[in-house]
Amino acid sequence: MSRAQKSPRGVDAESSPYRGRRICVTGGAGTVGAELVRQLVARHEPEVVRVFDHDEAGLVALERSLRDQAPRLRFLLGDVRDRARLERVLEDIDVVFHTAAVKHVPLCEYNPFEAVRTNLVGTQNLVEAARAQDVERVVFTSTDKAVGPVSVMGASKLMAEKLLQAAALSRGRSRTVFACTRFGNVLDSRGSVVQVFREQIARGGPVTVTHADMTRYLMSLADAAHLVLQAGHRAEGGQIWVLKMPVVRIEDLARVMIAELAPRFGHDPGRVEVRFIGPRPGEKIFEELVGHHELTLAESHDSYWVLRAANVPGLSTGAARLPGTGRSDQAPPLTLDEVALLLHRAGVF
Repeated sequence: MSRAQKSPRGVDAESSPYRGRRICVTGGAGTVGAELVRQLVARHEPEVVRVFDHDEAGLVALERSLRDQAPRLRFLLGDVRDRARLERVLEDIDVVFHTAAVKHVPLCEYNPFEAVRTNLVGTQNLVEAARAQDVERVVFTSTDKAVGPVSVMGASKLMAEKLLQAAALSRGRSRTVFACTRFGNVLDSRGSVVQVFREQIARGGPVTVTHADMTRYLMSLADAAHLVLQAGHRAEGGQIWVLKMPVVRIEDLARVMIAELAPRFGHDPGRVEVRFIGPRPGEKIFEELVGHHELTLAESHDSYWVLRAANVPGLSTGAARLPGTGRSDQAPPLTLDEVALLLHRAGVF
């Protein structure tokens, strides 16, 4: 696999572990949640997918785009902050993909308790509702910002990971398996840097980059959904699944997008300025996929690592130590050509 990763291949519905299953996607109108819904109904033949979100307009838009799949879809309005509503939604559900969250870093910095109410209280509500309804599996979507967090969003996601791992350790007689996935930056997700850069290029610039040394782990939307679906049927409980992602300098991302998109909007790429504005509140220059304390807990697979909690029984003594430190500033970034290839494969262009 090249460093500019290829998208996952299609799935044979006949052999899918989700065929005939009853599935709920929280935050289902969001970027990752909606992609999960689309992949499930297009490739996996579930019995039903309940799409749960508090975004009325988002639910309506998704319903309209998937009208042909209507017999398998239920669009449910509500909030993960409401445990009673969650319990109703999870009745007779087999698998939950929990993508609902407050995710934008600066917004969380200025509204910290609102982030806590959704990312922490909402996640604990889901844990309790899943147990009460005897759900088979729950997969939570986390972020690399949970590693060594300096922001409210990252800290709340770290605590949510801990809630899932604690739930895995305290299952008792419950059959519910709890696991996490950990994302980098998802290309072209709502409010992402790719969307910001595209809008700025359409106006002729300037394209605002926070810092010349800023690096990020990037993943396509298809890769994000594929990782969640893999964890959903293979997780054993208490694990964190982490995709092996390429590192990109944000300035390089901006320059590749300018070269590709400026002519389409009638602008000369050479005249579109890149302007450095400094990091935003809660933002780091680099990110970490795996914390230093987690390095020896990682089991390497073809395209991802599986991290076991240090206190989960049965930890493999042969866990492979990751090369390097899992930091985006200490990994070789993609070249400009590789960045362009990554963006083309992800459908950004």
